[in-house]
Amino acid sequence: MNAVTKTDTLPWYREPWPWVLIALPAAAVVGCAITLYLALASADGMVARDYYKRGLAINGELARTQRAAQLGLRAEVDLAGFGGGDRVRVHLSAERALPAETALRLTLVHPARDGADRTLMLGRVSAGDGQAEYSGQFDAAAMPGVAWQVVLESPSWRLDGQMGTHDARRIRLEGARP
Repeated sequence: MNAVTKTDTLPWYREPWPWVLIALPAAAVVGCAITLYLALASADGMVARDYYKRGLAINGELARTQRAAQLGLRAEVDLAGFGGGDRVRVHLSAERALPAETALRLTLVHPARDGADRTLMLGRVSAGDGQAEYSGQFDAAAMPGVAWQVVLESPSWRLDGQMGTHDARRIRLEGARP
């Protein structure tokens, strides 16, 4: 006679290995669902809506930047703060004759958000031999603690630079030497 051996087998759902094998693809599906949700829920708009026009105008900006370097322009921007109504003072000096600008435009360009840029017009307060003072105030609050791109410009020249998160009260801009 043949001996029949009986082995105790558990149903498949009581074994650990099928669950381990099922968990790996299930985790991939859950990760895919989370990624899809994040992609659809967050806006990924362009930083600049008029990027094509800005690309075409870059030669004009470069010429104005070179003009600032030729004049040896230096600017020191003092910010009282980033809130609406906070004063901004600019001390402008030049190695050569300083252009007689009655107004300047200061722009704080946010590195990632299109609508977060802040622009203000600065009026001349005083002018002297190779130096001038300009003043203005923010009409709306800007975000502190952001590494802003700072642009100070007139119709004939342009200075730009970075404002880090640590030097948020005083910024020095100089015309780059060619």
